[in-house]
Amino acid sequence: MPSTLKETFAGKRVFLTGHTGFKGAWMTLILNKLGAQVKGYALEPKNNFDLYNQLEGNSLCDSVIADIRDRQKLKDVILEFQPDFVFHFAAQALVLDSYKEPVETYETNVMGTIHVLDALRSLNQPCYSVIITTDKVYENMEVLTPYPETARFGGYDPYSNSKACAELAISAYRNSFLNPKNYKEHLQSVSAARSGNVIGGGDWSENRLVPDIARALIENKPITIRNPEAIRPWQHVLDPLNGYLTLAQKMVEDPVAQATGYNFGPEPKDEQTVIDMVRLAIDYWGAGSYETPTIQDKPHEAGLLKLAIDKAKSELSWKPRFDSSKAVEWTMDWYKNGRANALDFTSKQIDIFFSDEII
Repeated sequence: MPSTLKETFAGKRVFLTGHTGFKGAWMTLILNKLGAQVKGYALEPKNNFDLYNQLEGNSLCDSVIADIRDRQKLKDVILEFQPDFVFHFAAQALVLDSYKEPVETYETNVMGTIHVLDALRSLNQPCYSVIITTDKVYENMEVLTPYPETARFGGYDPYSNSKACAELAISAYRNSFLNPKNYKEHLQSVSAARSGNVIGGGDWSENRLVPDIARALIENKPITIRNPEAIRPWQHVLDPLNGYLTLAQKMVEDPVAQATGYNFGPEPKDEQTVIDMVRLAIDYWGAGSYETPTIQDKPHEAGLLKLAIDKAKSELSWKPRFDSSKAVEWTMDWYKNGRANALDFTSKQIDIFFSDEII
């Protein structure tokens, strides 16, 4: 069986939804380096400075600009491409935006996922699909105990809840149509991947901690912090992406056993509050200040969330390569030194992270 990611993905057809987003852009470049034939399906990048454009993404993949909510278009593209692998990233991924546009959030995150799953039913060749959700799918009681994959799904806000609904849809489709017990009949292996609060260079999203930090530091303005004492499972973007790739690789080896859900997060003892992350960022940047103004009537956001990663460690032999401090260091290095030549800098960080897997 393949021993490296390059042996797994080189020459393979990989269908990637959400390829124009932050995580999707990183994944597109990684897959290109692995020698995969990538077809992306997503909306246009919102800005010229978005990472996908900075990485010259259209030269790295065959890009289809379309909406994940367009069921027939998505199905037609998937069936024409006949993918060996599917990574479903496309989503409305911001908690605060989900309060502003709850219906669109559910349409994208729930029905978009169902559209992918339903298209897989018509594939007539082996395909290994990793559906990306979030750490926020669990019913968060804000306790110190990390949530394992068996924890109950829930979600307070529309974003978190829509992703929990997507998990239920994944389970229903896997049980009803793509059951691992009948793998030899349908040839589809479907897993779900849940990662923590992902940070990394090139994320310019609004109302997200690290992009807000980067913008403030670049503009020499104080960093405004909404929830200074909140604890999140922070991780550099390359750690969960490595997890998704490793999961897909293991699915090739055993498409039945790995057709399940996995958490990808930091080590349980790697615990940082929002204010800790801000101070680390300022330290690595070499300058900066912050403020914590009182915000009236702010929407609910969880104060504590931790993921258990024992299953991924034991079954996939995956573990995070960076702690949160290293993740902040690499991220701030990108914003400080990589913006002017994003493609080369991002490529170099990928090469260093994966080392023998790619170069």
